[in-house]
Amino acid sequence: MKEQREAAVAFGILTEEPHGVIFIERAAHLRDHPGQIGLPGGGVDPIDEGDHQRAALRELREEVGVGSERVTIVERLPTVRPRFGRHAVTPFVALIAPGPLVIDPSETAAVFTIPLATILERRLVPGIVHFAEREIATPVLDYDGYRVWGMTARILELFFERWDDAASGLRVRVEEALRR
Repeated sequence: MKEQREAAVAFGILTEEPHGVIFIERAAHLRDHPGQIGLPGGGVDPIDEGDHQRAALRELREEVGVGSERVTIVERLPTVRPRFGRHAVTPFVALIAPGPLVIDPSETAAVFTIPLATILERRLVPGIVHFAEREIATPVLDYDGYRVWGMTARILELFFERWDDAASGLRVRVEEALRR
């Protein structure tokens, strides 16, 4: 197995209706996960000084043009360990204030949002994805021609678990912030 690296992503929820969650399509020329759908994020680089939140915020700015002044981190979700890849990913649930989403074409082919209400309908279903000459059993979410699967689907599952867990307080914090 390849050396495991640390990465961080932002589960970014727009504060404007319909409260879309930001997803990206990774550029086709990238070495890791080309053309796949994911959350804005990437490797924890030396410039981040080991700080996963700093890495998530840096990547959010680099990939979709959202500066940290527009971001409120609500919660850090548990780190997701890879099944096939080489990145252990730490997701951060973040509220994103109004403003443009501007992609960096060197990293991102497209940016799109899925309404939070749609995600909460739990339209993740069991599926099979053909990737790198393998069949991978994974939950999938199909939306508007995009397919969310693999690590990103596992992060959605973590979000659902925290959302439904009254003791975590995630749902209360997000709902209160979105009502403002």
